[in-house]
Amino acid sequence: MPNSIFRCRAWNGLLALAAALLASAPAAAEEIAVDLELVLAVDVSYSVDWNEAFLQREGYIRAFEDPRLVEAITGGIHGRIAVTYIEWAGRGVSRAVADWTLIDGAMAANAFAMALISQPLTGGRGTSISGALALAVGLFDANGFDGVRRVIDISGDGANNVGGNVAFHRDMMVRNGITINGLPILDRERGLADLDTYYRECVVGGPGAFVVVADGFETFAEAILRKMILEIADRTPPGGIDRLPVPRLQLAQAGPFAPFAAGPKYAPACNIGEIQRWERLQRRQPAN
Repeated sequence: MPNSIFRCRAWNGLLALAAALLASAPAAAEEIAVDLELVLAVDVSYSVDWNEAFLQREGYIRAFEDPRLVEAITGGIHGRIAVTYIEWAGRGVSRAVADWTLIDGAMAANAFAMALISQPLTGGRGTSISGALALAVGLFDANGFDGVRRVIDISGDGANNVGGNVAFHRDMMVRNGITINGLPILDRERGLADLDTYYRECVVGGPGAFVVVADGFETFAEAILRKMILEIADRTPPGGIDRLPVPRLQLAQAGPFAPFAAGPKYAPACNIGEIQRWERLQRRQPAN
């Protein structure tokens, strides 16, 4: 079971976690200068099953264990970032998995990975990207860090369907100097066909904002590593979107008329999730 795997790995790194967190904890009433304050906000709505939730969490764990990410972190002006990790679902359904942590090298990065391993997987009903953004923006206040940039990193497999207009929340945060980047996870069978375009038009915003697309949960680990390196290095892909190549097996299974086939895409309305949820309720079907 995924939670058992996380618990076993957590025991192996418990001492390293404690040592690194003690070393990186900010002093009281003192703000530590960092290159980036980063909120990782991860979708755990019921459209994400347990195996997919495990792949998501494992993707972030593997990213913080990767030397290429550590190299990007230590290559900045200050050579360090501050990061926190939250999981979210519907309106009012969220929790902090790992509190603000200073990452200034391999030891602290591995300790943060161990903090993610030590926590069980959870889930909730509904998909409130707007609620996740509202929660995330408050996490920057009095967190003990003074970042050159502030970024909220949203990943998920569906459109906002509850909790307020997502574009309105996005615009409010952009006006306050916060950048929102996105990692939409495309689901050929169950998801919104143009979720990547929806993220680009309705979710992300701010200086240098971009979208990295994961074609299914199987490519999520590669996508998250690529996205975090771009975020930390303050680089934006051409056109503001970075699409991983679709694995050949997935292309073969999808067939020539797959909804995610290459070609021009038109942005769905920013309230498409609310519309679809209302239609499901009208048919008395459970929402994601």
